[in-house]
Parts: sequence; structure tokens; C-alpha cells
Amino acid sequence: MQYRLFCSILCSGLTLAAGPGLSHEFWIEPEKYQEVLGNTVVARLRNGQGFKGAEQPYLDHRIARFEVRQGAAAAPYQGRMGDMPAFTAELAQDGLAVLIHQTRPQTLTYDTWEAFQAFIDHKGFGDIRKQHQARGLPEAGFGEQYTRYAKSLVAVGNGSGSDTATGLETEIVALANPYTDDLSQGLPVRVLYQGKPRPNAQVEIFAKAPDGSVTISTRLTDAEGETAVPVMQGHQYLLDAVVLRPAPEGKDYVWESLWAALTFAVPAE
Repeated sequence: MQYRLFCSILCSGLTLAAGPGLSHEFWIEPEKYQEVLGNTVVARLRNGQGFKGAEQPYLDHRIARFEVRQGAAAAPYQGRMGDMPAFTAELAQDGLAVLIHQTRPQTLTYDTWEAFQAFIDHKGFGDIRKQHQARGLPEAGFGEQYTRYAKSLVAVGNGSGSDTATGLETEIVALANPYTDDLSQGLPVRVLYQGKPRPNAQVEIFAKAPDGSVTISTRLTDAEGETAVPVMQGHQYLLDAVVLRPAPEGKDYVWESLWAALTFAVPAE
């Protein structure tokens, strides 16, 4: 009974904290982005702003997909209800590991247009208000459904290998390996939506320095859905790109947002 009560309170709090109306990001944060082969890889799920956020537990009813990819091999990850950290596993293979986490959709309600407009402005969606009005929608008391698609790159052993498209509805794919490749021209990435490059998409870049300070910048993708992310040695990075689209007819919400996130680190040497 106490466990059920704890989960009820916890899940309710997560719903409030995870609302993207305040532009909260959701990401996977490894304890170590480079791990010795044979050691346990530990990663946390976090939700927050400015690359700082609250740790989220493993909640199976909130998870649509959770897996690890190394090369061509993919394995689903199964944790225990309430686990914090949410991911703990030994990876027995050398190479780049891609951790993948997709949430189940959740919904929220905007009580004012101003709250939705702040989200629109932050993510660079342009004049959504005209679209909203053209659909005859109210400017208060309307709903949005949101889904998170997070990836993280972890170097196991030699860290060799490459990131690839994983079939998420939207995702950010690293076109170079941050642990083994030359990043003097930045880390090239491609933003995908429904398997196709997403041109003119805003990529928000959160760069965390060794002292914990975070700088935030944005870049737009080109016609091929690509951009180069400037990086510095010894820094951790969170990249974020969001799709906003009208909801299908007949839903009790009117907009859908799809949040792609990618985390990685650049070695100090």
C-alpha cells in the first residue's frame, strides 16, 4: 500500500515536472561517458532546464522503448520499477554504445496562450498562432501531447564505431564519433523526422564545462538536415531538436510535440 502511494505521488510529480510548456528537456546522462570494458555502465534519466535537472526513476509504464545498440546489435534493456539510476548494465563488447530511451506519450493543458507562445518562441517554430487560429482553436485551455526520444553515446573500451539512425520517429544522429574522430571542425549531426532529414530545424546546444557551468546556443540544419556543433575538449553536450505538429482529428489535445535529444562528451585529451 505504501509502495502504491509512493508511486502515485511520484508519478504525479513527474507529470508536472516533465511538461514541455516550460521548455524542459529530457535526456540520458551517463555516469561516465567513457567506460572500461567489463565495468558497469551507469546512466540516469534527467528532466530539467539548462542541462541541469531532476533524476527520474525507471518506470516501465512510462517507457515505450529502452535499448542499447553496439554496431549492428541491439538489445532491449529491462530495469526494475523505481530504479535510480534507471540504467545499469555490463556491456561485454568494445565500441561505441548508443543508449536509446523513448517515453510513452503524455499530455498537458495550456491555461494561457502566453505559456504556449513562450514554448513556440524558445524552440523557433515561427508563427504558430496563425495556424492555431485558422483551425478555430481556443487560445486557452487546450492540450498538447508530447513524446521524448533520447539517445546517448558512451565509449566502451576503445569506443570505436558510429552512431546510426535507430528508427525513432525523430532523432539526432551523430555523423562522427566524438571519442575517436577529429572534431576540429565540430561534431556533424543530422536531424531526422520519420526517417528523413529535417531541414531548417533548430538544434539547441547545451555545453557543460568541467566546472559545471553551462552555455547555450542554437544552430539551424541545412537542406540535408545537417549542422556542425562546435565542441571543446573536456565538455559534455546535450543537443535538443523538437517537432511540433497538429494533432490528428478527434483527439482531446490539439498539438503534438516530439522531442529528440542526444548526449555525448568530448574527451579532455
